[in-house]
Amino acid sequence: MFLKTHKTAGSTVLNILYRFVESHNLSAALPAGPRVHLGYPWLFLARYVEGVSRTGAGPLRRFNVMCNHLRFNLPEVQKVMPNDTFYFSILRNPVSQLESSFIYYKDFVPAFRHVESLDAFLAAPRTHYKASAGLRNAYARNSMWFDFGFDHDAPAEESYVRARLAEVERRFHLLLIAEHFDESMVLLRRRLRWRLDDVVAFRLNARSAGSVTRLAPKSRERAKRWCALDWRLYEHFNRSFWAQLHAELGPRQLRSEVELLRARRRELTVLCLQDSAPKNKTQITDRQLRPYQSGRANILGYNLRQDLDAAMLRTCQRMAMPEIQYMAHLYSLQFPEKPPKKIPFL
Repeated sequence: MFLKTHKTAGSTVLNILYRFVESHNLSAALPAGPRVHLGYPWLFLARYVEGVSRTGAGPLRRFNVMCNHLRFNLPEVQKVMPNDTFYFSILRNPVSQLESSFIYYKDFVPAFRHVESLDAFLAAPRTHYKASAGLRNAYARNSMWFDFGFDHDAPAEESYVRARLAEVERRFHLLLIAEHFDESMVLLRRRLRWRLDDVVAFRLNARSAGSVTRLAPKSRERAKRWCALDWRLYEHFNRSFWAQLHAELGPRQLRSEVELLRARRRELTVLCLQDSAPKNKTQITDRQLRPYQSGRANILGYNLRQDLDAAMLRTCQRMAMPEIQYMAHLYSLQFPEKPPKKIPFL
């Protein structure tokens, strides 16, 4: 079970899991009906999953993998996932995570909608942020904390924070760190006992450099204070991530495994992609490979080489496919009797 937090490189992890589900003929807990997420921003309920209900009084159906956006709610997750499920998630520095959220959700989040820049927002956040505006504002403050099912507006009191961090530690076997993505994949692969190709991925749902804002130093400090709960979450699990990694691998072995991963990614980049550089939406020729665009973000994607044989084309398409299209593809495979998902932006 992968808790996909927002704006943390989770789309790339999702692609890895989707490919594993498809290649091993596993079942995924996918959003029911026309939904593209599992009830977010409401706390997750088992009924948000397609095919979860059985006729009669029998138990709910269990799935092999759950990885779509949801707000974590353990008792409901446990209704659809087996008892021996491996739970993991990913975190990102809250300053860069907030910057990404501001650009991506600019037109969606009430707190962001009428302010020109994140610097201006952070100079007086309570002028723009009103808790009463509803759950859409969760993207504007402590959104990773919120994704874990906690109160993103709670005061960052020490006893409260420590209790919640302990709760995450009890449930989650591993928390990855977005800034150290390759090292995260090395540790994830070892924990799951997967092959190297199972965790090699192209970067998905990434923005162009031109849509990334460099924050003023004062704003960075203000962001840490504004998202104090996320900052504590990140600091705590960044430390524990490196402790776990160093307990398992010496420095030389870690460098070797990271380089193996990067070398394989470079090899697949040459084999799959027409041009190793990602493209903006107007340059992507295959509609199925065009990523969803949001806010002021320019989300990049890929063009595939034209000379691929059938087997290699299948591999490369899966690696380059954006998450919404891949979710719709898996849904059609898993529930061929249901109406296919509609993707409005295509």
